[in-house]
Amino acid sequence: KVLLSCLLLVLLLLAPALPAPHERGLIFNLDIGELCLQSAQCKSSCCHRSNGLSLARCAPRAAETQECSPKSLYGVYYKCPCESGLSCDTDKTIVGTITNSNFGICKDPQEG
Repeated sequence: KVLLSCLLLVLLLLAPALPAPHERGLIFNLDIGELCLQSAQCKSSCCHRSNGLSLARCAPRAAETQECSPKSLYGVYYKCPCESGLSCDTDKTIVGTITNSNFGICKDPQEG
């Protein structure tokens, strides 16, 4: 019983020294500018590409009055979704959702 208590104490003391999972990885928690395949990999939640042939990289979310995309089926955007608290004011169509071309402008929903 004493051995178990000592082992538990050692584990508790060493826990802060162990690296946190996904603190910084090759697949998740990627910074702005790093290559990505899905928005879920990016800290910003936006995996952005300039065109269909370009490599996708993590990018900042769109600020107020910037162009934006609503949620993408593919997890990769031509225009990033809005920052938290803003909404992407756009006409959503099925064709636009499939072709990832439903672009709009980020607006504060509180301002009407």
